[in-house]
Amino acid sequence: MTSDATWRSEDEPEMHAPRGLRDWFRVLRRAIPLAIVVFGCLALLLLLRLIERPLFGENRPWTPAITRFVCQSAFVFLGIHRKVHGVPMEGRGAQVSNHVSWLDIFSLNASDRIYFVSKAEVAGWPGIGWLARATGTVFINRDRREARSQAAIFEQRLKAGHRLLFFPEGTSTDGLRVLPFKTTLFQAFYADDLPEFLQVQPVSVVYHAPEGEDPRFYGWWADMEFGEHFLKVLRQKRQGSVDVIYHPPVALHDIGGRKALAAVCEEAVREGVASARLNDIRPAQG
Repeated sequence: MTSDATWRSEDEPEMHAPRGLRDWFRVLRRAIPLAIVVFGCLALLLLLRLIERPLFGENRPWTPAITRFVCQSAFVFLGIHRKVHGVPMEGRGAQVSNHVSWLDIFSLNASDRIYFVSKAEVAGWPGIGWLARATGTVFINRDRREARSQAAIFEQRLKAGHRLLFFPEGTSTDGLRVLPFKTTLFQAFYADDLPEFLQVQPVSVVYHAPEGEDPRFYGWWADMEFGEHFLKVLRQKRQGSVDVIYHPPVALHDIGGRKALAAVCEEAVREGVASARLNDIRPAQG
């Protein structure tokens, strides 16, 4: 995404760096097992890819299970309760979600086999970039001038049977709102040589702050430092929770174009976020 696409708030929550031995003990008690699982499984994934790639090429029938295990384990180590509502789609297509935090990677990967679509600069980030590349993330520049080449990448991955997930807002927010969905990436689903039976599933991700904390506690946006925010989450004594809400998939043959598709998905995600923030979860039917 370009810098002017970044969402900014009038004020940012306090980071509350670890203070004292108890805080640092809590950080280490969570960080050490998380690091062992993340990087241990990363090594296993890379070794398995040496066998998987020659046999299956772009398809990854085995390694996504490792990614899901890591992401599910992360919530256990962090102490954040994850609740899933609705059912992840089956078959070929993509998912779209609102974007709140680096925690979205764990929240969304824990429930389904997906491949993220991310801004290109993430590939160069230490730690996160390595993990993203290893797990098959699609890296793009959010530039309208590159829409055609981006569509070609999407088509290639969709034809390979990958279920892509992207954030149509184009930026992360504080989690209290859903920004208008950008329509450019939706055009890729209307390529002439893609099957008409493809579906797009809207997903709402809603974080509930620990009791007594700022409602934006888990939000990570604008110029917030990852390391500082990561420590803030690790040091928290009692954690909050996250709702992941899967809405009914939208069939492409029922929607006439990228703008209409984006609008339908945005409405579903927006309603899911509003409902969850009122603690009035109604699992989607269908």
